[in-house]
Amino acid sequence: MRPICILLFVVMITSCISNKRINYLQNLSGNEAIELDEFIPYADVDYEYVLQPHDIVEIDFASPDEELLRAFEYQGASAARGARGGGGAAAGGAMDVFYFSGYPLDKNGFVRMPVLGTIKLSGLTEEAARIKVQEAVNVYFKEDVEVRLRIGGIRFTTLGEFQSVGPKIILKNRATIFDAISMAGESSILARKNELFLIRQYDGGTKIHQINLNDRQLLASPFYFIQPNDILYLQPMQIRQIGSGENFSASLQLGLSIITAVMFFYGITSGIF
Repeated sequence: MRPICILLFVVMITSCISNKRINYLQNLSGNEAIELDEFIPYADVDYEYVLQPHDIVEIDFASPDEELLRAFEYQGASAARGARGGGGAAAGGAMDVFYFSGYPLDKNGFVRMPVLGTIKLSGLTEEAARIKVQEAVNVYFKEDVEVRLRIGGIRFTTLGEFQSVGPKIILKNRATIFDAISMAGESSILARKNELFLIRQYDGGTKIHQINLNDRQLLASPFYFIQPNDILYLQPMQIRQIGSGENFSASLQLGLSIITAVMFFYGITSGIF
């Protein structure tokens, strides 16, 4: 009986998940503590997102001459803009409003626009792309036509231990990693929150960064804000291989199941049954 009790104790201890692996934004040992109400400056980021092929940008024009503005719009684009609902986010990929009203970059990074033709925008920041379109407009029209260009929301993808996985859109100019996590329906309790992989596109390539959601220092990290086309991947804990173990009850049930199987196997092999 004693070996069985020891086995049950070991199973419960090893399968229970500590709160230290679940809670967000902890002051982890070895890091300088960040106290409550302490001001946390944002990290200095020397990289600004540049447009990539297949991105979608919203381009608007302003001018006193309304007839002139119609020359820059495809049929239906104005109606699609008017049909946009309020709010800051759209769940999943089903509400990609900019797909209908924005201007997509093709595989070579060019955008096709009425009157102006094709203009290459990939490899440019949002402001540099706006200036390039403005210069193209100035070539054709002497009248004052002001150009506004911005990325059509922040598109990102969630994979792994999220309640909702797949492509998503946040209709904001800036969003934190917790905005993205909350849109994905919070992470599973079995997620490795200390090992969130953030796959980020850069000009000409991709990098994989590892984020620790348990660490309060994340608030001062350059990865606190997500960027368009980010991929967030949460790995499961190894405990998923043997069962859930999400709480004491689940761990006890798991332990009893293992002990029952061991006793049954022992009874068969020893001739008791």
